[in-house]
Amino acid sequence: MTTETIDTGFTTAAVVKAQGEPFVLRDLQLGPPHEDEVTIELEACGMCRADLAAQAGSIPFPLPGVLGHEGVGRIVAVGAAVRERSVGERVVVSFSACGRCDACLDAAPAYCQAWPPLNLVGGGRGDGSTSLCDHGHAVHSHFFGQSSFSRRIVAAARAVVPVPDDIPAAVLAPLGCGIQTGVSAAVNVLRPRAGDRVAVFGAGAVGLSALMGLGLTGATEIIAIDVHPHRLALARELGATAVIDAAREDVEAALQRLTGGAGVDGAIETSGNPAALKSSIRMLASAGTCVVVGVPAHGEAGQFDVIDVVARGLRIVGTNQGDANPRVMIPRLIELYRSGRLPIERLVTTFAFRDINAAAAASLDGSVIKPVLLMRDA
Repeated sequence: MTTETIDTGFTTAAVVKAQGEPFVLRDLQLGPPHEDEVTIELEACGMCRADLAAQAGSIPFPLPGVLGHEGVGRIVAVGAAVRERSVGERVVVSFSACGRCDACLDAAPAYCQAWPPLNLVGGGRGDGSTSLCDHGHAVHSHFFGQSSFSRRIVAAARAVVPVPDDIPAAVLAPLGCGIQTGVSAAVNVLRPRAGDRVAVFGAGAVGLSALMGLGLTGATEIIAIDVHPHRLALARELGATAVIDAAREDVEAALQRLTGGAGVDGAIETSGNPAALKSSIRMLASAGTCVVVGVPAHGEAGQFDVIDVVARGLRIVGTNQGDANPRVMIPRLIELYRSGRLPIERLVTTFAFRDINAAAAASLDGSVIKPVLLMRDA
């Protein structure tokens, strides 16, 4: 494999100048990869609610900066120390990790000791440098280790996973975060037993992925909860045995009715709504488990009745990325897609890169489940 390093020189990226401002396409200088990095020319990038939270200031990523963290494309340059990857490989980019701490060495990179600065709040590499520059002014990069709202990116070689040439880019892009997180929360974390009754709070990309993941387990009743009727209709098509429209129904009363007052054995909360989290815990059956995926704005707290949790032996489990190791999980997700058991394309709506603000608006108003930007249309 080659260790060629070339300076790709520039990229077109969607820059957020300050909190709450729109994405603006700009031509930026792109530095060459460090010795443990690769440069990737992207085909597509999914849009995740975390990107929009950072744009709004709910996640304290420094600005001006480039967001985006579900990239797929081909490697065009590799750092001098990279041996596993080569120019021309097609890869999905997932989150970054140090590769050296106890969690990384235990194949649990989502719990890397350096995860927050490398992915959420650092605004650059672990050494503080950024790969992007606008006429001599640094632009923060490496959001989730990649900042993939850009035609070309620099990312750690350990964060990329080789993928086949025959799978559409719009299907591959969301694997790096949203699909991986939802499916893994179901099969790695909740792991329902045969016959279990479970509920998914939120039918966005992560929630519907969790629902599809639950369909791979022994759960026999899967209840989807959301405020958008079209998402609930899709949830039924993807395997939900019942749905609750939270905009029209009392969620707890509906769950009591559907479960005969017993509650659910497990819940996956993906909405990030503190009220939904409270209900997802209250509606557990004794010894039930709530897996917390969605997060509210930075600094906002959730609430639960401690006596109830202790008395009924409830479990509240937080998970980052569904405890997934991308190098293991992404190839498995691809095989599930190939077999027809994970119809990712049902969640995706594509947008040209130049229409990134329209994609963001469609995500925020709920009309689109998983926007995917086609970078070559910029």
